[in-house]
Amino acid sequence: MSIEKIKTLEELSLIVQDLKLSGKKVAHCHGVFDLLHLGHIKHLEAAKKLADVVIVTITQDQYAKKAPGRPVFNENLRAEALASLQCVDYVAINQWSNAVETIKKLKPDFYVKNSEYRSGLTDPNRGIFKENEALQSVGGEIHFTEEVTFSSSHLINNYFNSYSGPVREYLEGLKNKHSLEFIKEKFKDAKKLKALIIGEAVIDEYHFCRPLGKSGKENLVVMKYTHEESYAGGALALANHMSTFCGEVDLITCLGSTDSKTDFIARNLKPNVGTKFFYRDDTQSIVKRRFVDEAFLNKLFEIYYFDDSALPTEVSEQIKSYLESVLSNYDLVVVLDYAHGFLNQELIDLICQKAKFLAVNTQTNSANFGYNLITKYPRADYVCIDEQELRLATHQKFEEVEKLARIISEKLSARFTMVTRGHHGSLFFDKEENIFHTTPIFSNKVVDRVGAGDAFLAITAPCVAAGMPADLVGFVGNMTGALKVQTIGNKTSVDYDSLSKSITAILK
Repeated sequence: MSIEKIKTLEELSLIVQDLKLSGKKVAHCHGVFDLLHLGHIKHLEAAKKLADVVIVTITQDQYAKKAPGRPVFNENLRAEALASLQCVDYVAINQWSNAVETIKKLKPDFYVKNSEYRSGLTDPNRGIFKENEALQSVGGEIHFTEEVTFSSSHLINNYFNSYSGPVREYLEGLKNKHSLEFIKEKFKDAKKLKALIIGEAVIDEYHFCRPLGKSGKENLVVMKYTHEESYAGGALALANHMSTFCGEVDLITCLGSTDSKTDFIARNLKPNVGTKFFYRDDTQSIVKRRFVDEAFLNKLFEIYYFDDSALPTEVSEQIKSYLESVLSNYDLVVVLDYAHGFLNQELIDLICQKAKFLAVNTQTNSANFGYNLITKYPRADYVCIDEQELRLATHQKFEEVEKLARIISEKLSARFTMVTRGHHGSLFFDKEENIFHTTPIFSNKVVDRVGAGDAFLAITAPCVAAGMPADLVGFVGNMTGALKVQTIGNKTSVDYDSLSKSITAILK
């Protein structure tokens, strides 16, 4: 039976050892295989001609995020489909995001990929480059098949109704206007930028629980603690997102001396993010602790550990002096303002005065509702806020969003204003061109919305600064948001590779 072909990686590793000891040659194929088609079958049959045994490993659902709503078929169904093929001898579900560790574990004689991957062998940033390094370390040989290819993404986009009619029409219009090559060239322009991030560092703690029921003596719901995870949030998450989109990324933030979390931050920041930390002695670094039902990932309760009072004068002066010396060195300055006691008006005025290109996001939360308005910034080049924050800043509950975006743009002398609108998508206003661009949402699965706005800002700010066309900025931002909400908290960041793959998949 085909189901008997499906093994764990540990089982498959032992099987491969025995096969090689008996003189058999093993070919290893790896991929998502979301929609099994003729191109896949010919590729696997070509691998079978090369070796005695063909093993296939597939990407886990959590890593198979070529685009929002993917994979269409879950990992178990994909494994069963592959196992049903006569040319496939064994199938396993991979444990990692790529095949590097899998290759080291299985030690195949051949690693077989389609010829479209050949060009990536010389690019250290491509997955195939790293996989080939792993293959060489175990004495294997890479082989490229020249079989006819089909695109799973193209088939899914055209024959599976992943999106509503209006969204499909939007994507068709975008494809007709901008090629994938053009979009990637614009990302290359952003890569030339030297960027500085200024904002509060936040440690996001997720404490997972499961419900036991009502307390016998109190009107309380009792939860049993199971485990906890901590993620780098706030400006830390923004820096991680931006790290693969700009040539150089530096971060300025203020930590608390009583419990600085410096070691945790060092472990969880991308290695190419430069940091300048200031410390205030009267508090700890910001921690936001959330209690979460692990079964459905519903948030139950949240506690803030922070002091949002004004910065001590001495610390403020240190930050001011440092900013005066470095702001002019950056092509792009991105401010993420939670109003948690870091950015006072004096620092804000200095940033607005000195930054060459300034992108600003002020966020409304339970600790600052009604106080942290974008209008405290005298100028910005790019304003990125959600609709509620826009309405609070303009004191308008029911007015049209387009009119309010225009008001904020005039008030801050901002050429570009982005309004994120949840399930209504986003609205981008280019004041110089006097044009509004609306973009629909692409997310059809939401695991957690925490950090989606920060990711949106992190990717769109360099795009705007590098001159990406306004209609593409909204598309890139909403694609970023769709990827981000598939992950709990800031557990993973949106990087160039994942976003580029998603854009390629959705526009095929």
